[in-house]
Amino acid sequence: MVKKAVCLISGGLDSCVASFIAKENGYEIYALSFHYEQRHKKELLCAKRIAKAVGAKKHITLDIDFNKIAGSSLLNASQSGIRDHDLEDIGRGIPSTYVPARNTVFLSLALAYAETIDADAIFLGVNAVDFSGYPDCRPEYIKAYQKMANLATKRGVEGRPIIVMTPLLHFTKSEIIKTGLKLKIPFENTWSCYRGKEKACGRCDSCVLRLKGFKDAGVEDPVPYDFYPAWYKT
Repeated sequence: MVKKAVCLISGGLDSCVASFIAKENGYEIYALSFHYEQRHKKELLCAKRIAKAVGAKKHITLDIDFNKIAGSSLLNASQSGIRDHDLEDIGRGIPSTYVPARNTVFLSLALAYAETIDADAIFLGVNAVDFSGYPDCRPEYIKAYQKMANLATKRGVEGRPIIVMTPLLHFTKSEIIKTGLKLKIPFENTWSCYRGKEKACGRCDSCVLRLKGFKDAGVEDPVPYDFYPAWYKT
């Protein structure tokens, strides 16, 4: 019997690597992305490329207008600009780019989709090591969500729970990149920048963490940037 997995693919580096890990482990991939009125819509173009590269059986993009219910500088209707932080300050507190309950909403829709197609797993690229301080990327959150999913689904009640797989949860960003290199992932098709322009800004938290990961992995990031921190080139 074919194993199926719903892979949450944002277009970013982490979700890309997680989906390729699912493929490496023999899952048939059903990709799920979200247009939630984020500033960086360019990531959705990358999500399409990643879904194709990973050989997804199907790729669905759902529309959710978070502007109507949530406040975050990551949303295009926000009056607040995205704040930049020095590398050592990232993760000290919850940043303004946090979208309230975003992963819970995304996971719940993925859970519904997974149960509908009788999938065995959901793959999510969350990371609790090199991250921006988001509360819904922590191991205790994933553990609690899994418990809820077991209670809330027909499969869970019948003893066939849908497993929330977070293969990158305890990886550093450089370890994620090295794993991606082994899997021959097209990193040039990924997008991490919060600002979503033609080139990555190189200044937002997401860009800084990504560049640090590539530097630590000893390889050049193939994505072009408008700005490179001084430490990246040294």
